[in-house]
Parts: sequence; structure tokens; C-alpha cells
Amino acid sequence: MERIIIPHIHKIEGQAGFWAEVARTGEVKDLKINTLLGLRQIEGILIGRRFWEVPIVAGRICGICPVVHILNCCSAIEKAFEIEVSEITVLLRKVLLASQIIQSHTLHLFFMSLADFSRIENDLDLIKKFPQEAKAALAIRDFSLKATKIIGGREIHPVTMKVGGFTKLPDEEDLKALLNSYPQVFDSASVLINLFKNLDYPVFGRKTDFLSLFSKTEYPFYQGGQVLIGDKKMSLGDFYSNKIEEDLKTPPVKKVRYQGQPYMPGAIARIVNNHFFLNPAAKKVFLDFKKGSGGNLANVFYNLFYQAIEILHFLEETEELIKELLKRELAEPAKEVKISQGSGLSASEAPRGTLFTYVEVDKNGRVVKCNIITPTAQFLNNLEEDLKVYLPGITRLPHKEKVKKIRALIRVYDPCISCATH
Repeated sequence: MERIIIPHIHKIEGQAGFWAEVARTGEVKDLKINTLLGLRQIEGILIGRRFWEVPIVAGRICGICPVVHILNCCSAIEKAFEIEVSEITVLLRKVLLASQIIQSHTLHLFFMSLADFSRIENDLDLIKKFPQEAKAALAIRDFSLKATKIIGGREIHPVTMKVGGFTKLPDEEDLKALLNSYPQVFDSASVLINLFKNLDYPVFGRKTDFLSLFSKTEYPFYQGGQVLIGDKKMSLGDFYSNKIEEDLKTPPVKKVRYQGQPYMPGAIARIVNNHFFLNPAAKKVFLDFKKGSGGNLANVFYNLFYQAIEILHFLEETEELIKELLKRELAEPAKEVKISQGSGLSASEAPRGTLFTYVEVDKNGRVVKCNIITPTAQFLNNLEEDLKVYLPGITRLPHKEKVKKIRALIRVYDPCISCATH
């Protein structure tokens, strides 16, 4: 019996380790991802808080994806209070969410996962080998962070979003300047596309269900009304209330299953489920890739390339959203909040997959119940199942090589342990 222990998986958000027992025959006897962060109990902290505090506190779950936590909380409370926000608010929120996905994907692709496919250990050597791609990645992140600051007030943990709208609307000239820089950033995205299209991805396949928001008219990412998992479509409420099962016996992390089975959210799920609604340039890249893939679009290692495609897609989306905003007068006040007892469930696409946020408030506008189900909590079971299938194929490799390949597969998922142990 061989034990494979990786005390720390670096280059992921948060801290995690890996442990497995493998028989000489290659059979995996036991395997698990160990989360090494302590439980912060954000939902517990929110109980008794006033409604306007919820987005502020929940946004601190993660420094990489605070926007989607804030937006989901605002939307859940708006549903509880039966508030319908303005079109301007929706457009601005979509720009913020698209920008967050762009910056998170870019960070993950170049600075966390690329080295696994280039046999490079030192990040400085990575930049030396890919100088053009490094400049492209930094340019894309700079663009997305500027968008977040212009609309959200600052780059990390933005402050202008609130229940009903925004405390401050962006300056039109700042949006115009951002739009003027778009062509160069679009070219930078094409550089990353070419890099990740040509990586030597391992051939790997394990049947699983892919989960994402679903729409009949667009590539859904902000406040979907339905989810698609496998070939089944259902309402948010049906999926949340009846179909998912939370395992709270393995603290500090939530681990979620769908009808007892693991499933996969994220870029790969969104592309598989909704690729026909990609924006034109991103769709062309996907269709070209599809032709050469042999029809196997579900190889989890392709999650990297699909993130690159999404960078292109959401850059195109951002351009169109800003153009639409510039057609309007940016002087609309936030909706008035009338406090009432109620509950709301919201779902948006975070960089790593679908985020579900449920909030109940009493007649005084204080929180009586809150539940946040993050993408990483949803895909950890799927990751462990993938590792169980992947591991027997690499058991004959030297220990150091095995560790590298295990780390590579884990990082392909882009796990956010901070979100999973919130």
C-alpha cells in the first residue's frame, strides 16, 4: 500500500492538501482533499444583522470574487423586499460581474496553472519563457480591475453596490476611456487564446453532470431563473430546495451533491451547456476547437482553455454593455427600500461556477437565516472522484512526477478554499 501525501497545494486560492492510499494494483483505497483553512461562519455572523450589512460582510468571503457575493446578496434581499432594480443598475452589475470573471480567469490561467503544462517551477522563468503572454495577462487584468474601480469604487472589495442600486454612479468620461482601451485588450486576449489552445492537455474523461445557469436567449451569468444540470432544466428553487444535498459532517468545508451524485460547475460547465450563446469572436474560437477535439468537450483539463474563451467572451460582453450604458443618462437614483418580512434566493455565475445565496429577513429587516453555497463547495466531490480515476494511470511514475500531476489536476479546477470554508 502506498500513501501519497501532499501537505500543501500551492497556487490555489486558500490552503488545501491531498491524501490518498493506493494499493499495489493501482486501486485507490482512500482519497481526499484536506481543507486547511478554519471555518469563519459568515452565515452565522450575519444572523441578526441589518439587511444592508449582508452584502458588505458576504463580500469579505473572498478577495478574488467579492463582486458576485455582494451582487448575489443584494439580489436575494431585493427579492425578499420585492424590489425591481433599474435597467441601469442591471447593466452596471453585469459589467462588474463580467470584469470579475475576466480578472479571476486571467490570474488563474497564467499565474497559477500555466507552469503545470510547461514544466517550470519558478514563476520568473515562466515570464521569461512567455514574455508576450505575460504582458497580455497583465493588460487584461489591468483593464478588468479598472472597470471594477470605475463602477465599484475600488478594485478589491468594491463599495458602491447596495440593495436597490448604487451609492454612486460612474463618470461617463471614465467609461469612455475604458471603452477606448478595449481594442488593445481584445488583442491581448487573443494572445492568451493562442497559448492555451496549443497546450498539451492530458486525455482524460469521467462522465459527470455539468451545472450552470440556463437561458433561452443569452449566455447566462447574472441572476438566472433556471439551472441546467446534465440534460435537466429546473427552477432555482426546485434545485436548491429539493435536489441538492449539503454534507455538513466534514467541517470546515461544505460539500454538495446533486441527488447523491457529484457534479461540476465552472467555465467547462457553462461552455458545454451554453456555448451556442457565446459572443461572436469567442464562439468562433470554440467552434474551431470543437472541430479538433474529436467531440470530447468534457475533458476536465479543457477547463483552462474554456476559461480563456470566457475571457474573450466577457470582454466582448463588456464592450457591448458599456456602449449601451453610454447611450443612457447615468443619473438614476437607487430604488427606495421598503422593509418587509420575506425571503429571497439568487444565483449568478462566479468565476468558478454557479453561486447560490439564500437570505430570510424579519419585519425589521434583520437576517434570520442565510445560506451561501459556493462553486468550490459544489465541485470538491467531483474533484475527488476525478482524482480517483486519474490516479491509477500515473501510479508507476516517480513520486515527484505523481505529485506534479496531482497538483496540476487540482489546479485545473481553480479551487477557492476561502469560499468553500466561509
